[in-house]
Amino acid sequence: MYGYGGYGGYGYYSSMIFLIPAILFTLYAQSKVNSAYARFARVANRRGMTGAQAARMILDANGMSDVPIQVVAGKLSDHYDPRHRVMRLSQQVYHEPSIASVAIAAHEAGHAIQHSVGYSPLKIRNTIVPVVNLCSNMAWPILMVGLLMGHSVMGDMVFNLGVLLFSSALVFQLITLPVEFNASNRALEQMEAMGIVTNDQETRGAKKVLSAAALTYVAALAMAVANLIRILSMRGRRD
Repeated sequence: MYGYGGYGGYGYYSSMIFLIPAILFTLYAQSKVNSAYARFARVANRRGMTGAQAARMILDANGMSDVPIQVVAGKLSDHYDPRHRVMRLSQQVYHEPSIASVAIAAHEAGHAIQHSVGYSPLKIRNTIVPVVNLCSNMAWPILMVGLLMGHSVMGDMVFNLGVLLFSSALVFQLITLPVEFNASNRALEQMEAMGIVTNDQETRGAKKVLSAAALTYVAALAMAVANLIRILSMRGRRD
């Protein structure tokens, strides 16, 4: 069905080359997050406010006094759960009065505000999560079946179905970008308006933490694009 340059052997593994730039970018983005977090986790904010206190202040000021804030295990595992209307902060963010802690907590509060006001991109993302998860799980098996069926009408149809299913991950990442950037913008607005950050130095520190975190979502989009290019290159080798 395939020669040495086709799906099997060199042809399959050579397609990995399309992932290398995205992998390097992902590693860079992760290093920026770790570096920014490590740096500003050591810098106390002047008000001595913990992440939990900052989040509570923002939530209360935006009519969400009923949204609980819980501690969750893990580093940088902070998130807002729209299904149960609960914010979960990692132990360090929850308890420590650092610039990093209040910035991350404010970002999650930004997601809570989005949920409260019905921010459209967030609603779309939350709606498609189950579908995207299902499509992503099905995509690679279907792609492999399409490849194994060879260059035929049915093989092309199956392969194209796999491409379509995989593309859902790309759509999800595209929708995620405005959601995350908007949450960070809301976080900065709230922190400045409420005096959680009290001067330009603290504001710049918070921006660096949030910008580094946003870069990871750009990297996730780049990885999705690179994987799609890789998949299409594998299809090209079937001839």
